[in-house]
Amino acid sequence: MTFRPPTAVNEPTKSYAPGTPERAELRAEIERMRAGTMEIASIVGGEAYESGDAFIVVEPHARARKLARVERAGPAGVARAIEAARTAHADWSRASWEERASVFLRAADLLAGPWRARLNAATMLGQSKTPHQAEIDAAAELIDFWRFNVEFAQRLYDQQPISPDGVRNELDYRPLEGFVFAVTPFNFTSIAGNLPTAPALLGNTVLWKPATTAAYSAHFILELLTEAGLPPGVVNLVYGAGASVGDAALASEHLAGIHFTGSTPVFNGMWRTVTAGLERYRNYPRIVGETGGKDFILAHPSADPGALATAIIRGGFEYQGQKCSAASRVFVPESLWAGLRDRLADEVAQIPMGDVTDFSNFMGAVIDARAFAKHREAIEQARAEAEVVVGGGTDDSEGWFVEPTVVRTGDPDFRLLSEELFGPIVTVFVYADSAWKDTLNLVDRGSPYGLTGAVFATDDEAIREAKDTLRYTAGNFYVNDKPTGAVVGQQPFGGARASGTNDKAGSLWNLIRWASPRAIKTTFDPPQAYRYPFMDADPF
Repeated sequence: MTFRPPTAVNEPTKSYAPGTPERAELRAEIERMRAGTMEIASIVGGEAYESGDAFIVVEPHARARKLARVERAGPAGVARAIEAARTAHADWSRASWEERASVFLRAADLLAGPWRARLNAATMLGQSKTPHQAEIDAAAELIDFWRFNVEFAQRLYDQQPISPDGVRNELDYRPLEGFVFAVTPFNFTSIAGNLPTAPALLGNTVLWKPATTAAYSAHFILELLTEAGLPPGVVNLVYGAGASVGDAALASEHLAGIHFTGSTPVFNGMWRTVTAGLERYRNYPRIVGETGGKDFILAHPSADPGALATAIIRGGFEYQGQKCSAASRVFVPESLWAGLRDRLADEVAQIPMGDVTDFSNFMGAVIDARAFAKHREAIEQARAEAEVVVGGGTDDSEGWFVEPTVVRTGDPDFRLLSEELFGPIVTVFVYADSAWKDTLNLVDRGSPYGLTGAVFATDDEAIREAKDTLRYTAGNFYVNDKPTGAVVGQQPFGGARASGTNDKAGSLWNLIRWASPRAIKTTFDPPQAYRYPFMDADPF
């Protein structure tokens, strides 16, 4: 019987409301994790790799709390991980589709069940996410990635050529020859789980370097995958700074691909390194990246003010604005600004912020001291050169807390209106109602990025015009909704321009990058002579 995976459906999110069993379970898991400091090592070929060189993971919202001591891999560990990946490739690349798919379907079921509280708690503590943000990321979205990727891969394998009588044609979707280098960010546990496993599903083996600030949750992801049956060496988890791990990985002749989410400058640097050393590689490496964003909300004079205000607050300040899709530049007509300003000033000032283990908080801390310093400097510039409408406070005495901040500028080229900050700072530009068309062009040219964006309007012609003029400003475009919250299977995610290669995580478009098709033709009755009929002599 031919294997057919179950039809994927989106995982329902749990509420964690008072009195629910998931709330009690999550609280218990948080307390268990806070009971001591874990010892975490890189995992190479299924075994712990200890280098003696370690860093400490702390809770961003309570930075005196030490979650884990994590061993860096270093260049020697990376070299061993590459060899482990090459060794595992021999069997994993030849494993049946059913076997590979079953691992990730089991992983999804484990995460939907006994692992849910564990990974959510690790994400909350290590990355300062609220229960809701952890649930939609570490649980629901990662479950969706693993289930939908299996369905998308099946669709890919189903794409086969025609076979005329006497011939069988087939496409063999081979994994890449070599290893895939997966580099994952701190802000989404789901991305950290998807980037190494999407190539692995297609039969590739992987060297995985998570952000050091997400080392804690990464440890639990690999533990979960191991419990689901992932063989040793298929995904090798190496901790360390980008240069020490990345330089060694990119120097290997066996590099077959890069699966990256992170900053635009880092991705550009990796691409330059690969390009400069093309001759060293056995194949041209596949390079897939989702990078920065300066995501916009554009309001037309016909916009619904209440929906607009809610989108700015949720889109700009959920998870401290540390989403690549977060709204950070907003364009508002004069006719709506006065009312919108009052509502933002009132509601933003009341947003509760603090330790995410206090479930009453809407926001936690930014990820580390470097991010804190960057955001504080941006707010100081706003005070000097623009207007801080609400917020602007910073406090790093216990954790790296930056208040949700709304800035207004009259300068269309103001730095905070064009440069990615990756924090809870939203910059507003107010335009004359008559300048709608000019503002469309300003949105288009005002940032080098092209990740997400939203237009708010009840005027159908304005929506049509925005869709057309802003066609290349966002790979994910929203009408009357915030520019965050893409759902696997519903809105394939990714952008172009300086935002990446737009290979759409959570879709067939991404998976196809991790396969190297081979066309196979079998002829059942091959010809026995070289001559063709046209060569025969004409009859007399």
